[in-house]
Amino acid sequence: MDLYANVIGEGKPLLILHGFLGMGDNWKTLAKRYADEMNYQVHLIDQRNHGRSPHCDEFNYDLLAADLKSYMDKNNMSSADLIGHSMGGKTVMTFSAHFPTYVNKMIVVDIAPKYYAPHHQQILEGLTAVDEACFESRKDADDLLSKYIKIKSIRQFLLKNLYRKNKKEYGLRVNLDSLKANINEIGKALKANETFEGQTLFINGKKSDYITAEDNNLIKNHFPNSKIQPIQNAGHWVHAEQQDEFYNVTSAFLA
Repeated sequence: MDLYANVIGEGKPLLILHGFLGMGDNWKTLAKRYADEMNYQVHLIDQRNHGRSPHCDEFNYDLLAADLKSYMDKNNMSSADLIGHSMGGKTVMTFSAHFPTYVNKMIVVDIAPKYYAPHHQQILEGLTAVDEACFESRKDADDLLSKYIKIKSIRQFLLKNLYRKNKKEYGLRVNLDSLKANINEIGKALKANETFEGQTLFINGKKSDYITAEDNNLIKNHFPNSKIQPIQNAGHWVHAEQQDEFYNVTSAFLA
């Protein structure tokens, strides 16, 4: 699959994988800092069924990892540093286990290699309502989505998927049909034999419950050369909620 990416800067490659229902451009501000201050060429990659990348019926982490390898091969990258948030974290974990020589250092943001039960149903219902409705402005879309999601910051994040198809019609960049059909794939655990020996940093938001103390042994089993770094006053979107601290922690690790 030919993935879309926004490439920022020149230098050694840093590939960033967004979370479920996100897109690479969610990371644009941080990407500019990695490029300007650390001399990275940052690749903000849209995973399949997200952003500007192709839509398809098939969706699982083996495919997402294979997509990433194809992207690196196409762009003549023999190895790179990787950052993955949430679903993107599962992608880079799987990728590192399948293609370890392609990975220099890896950062996994607020996700563990364990199983997570489906928990995005209300969000998907709200986005489906938006996708099926006719409205004249983004405010109308936000008003509709607010019936399903009360937290404004989450609505703003989701509505970044909204784009104008023509003067009278909006559309969503995510492939809702495929994502709903494959929702059980999103939370799947890494297989027991999927491991990576390279340097790995797990970052968790202290206000988030995606990574708990009980996950430490499981993380070490899959990633023996890893450490876990909590960031205070941050939830699941730790890179957005505490951007400066996130940059400081990640840049120190990557350096």
